[in-house]
Amino acid sequence: MNRIISIGLLILVLASLALASACAVESPREIKLAPASALPPEIQKQPATVREAYQFAIANPDVLKNIPCYCGCGSVGHTSNYMCYVKEVRANGAYVFDDHALG
Repeated sequence: MNRIISIGLLILVLASLALASACAVESPREIKLAPASALPPEIQKQPATVREAYQFAIANPDVLKNIPCYCGCGSVGHTSNYMCYVKEVRANGAYVFDDHALG
C-alpha cells in the first residue's frame, strides 16, 4: 500500500513540475543596438531594418567579425560581415561606414 501511495505522490509531483515548467514565460532577450544618433544622416534616413543593422554592427562588432561575408563582396576586400557596415574605426573612435549594406 505504501508503495502505491509513493508512486502516486511521485506522479503528482512530476505532473506538477511539468505543468509549472510549461507555464513559465521566458523573458525576451534584449538586442544591443547603438543609438541612431551614432549614424550619419544618410543611414538614419534608411528603413528601420537597414538602420538597425548598422546600429547592431557598431554595438556588436565581435559578433559580426566572426560571421563570414556571404554576399560575395570578398572582391572588395570584405573578410567578415562587419566590413559590410563599417569600413574603419579611426583613432579618435569615429566610424567610417561602408555603404555596401545600404542596398
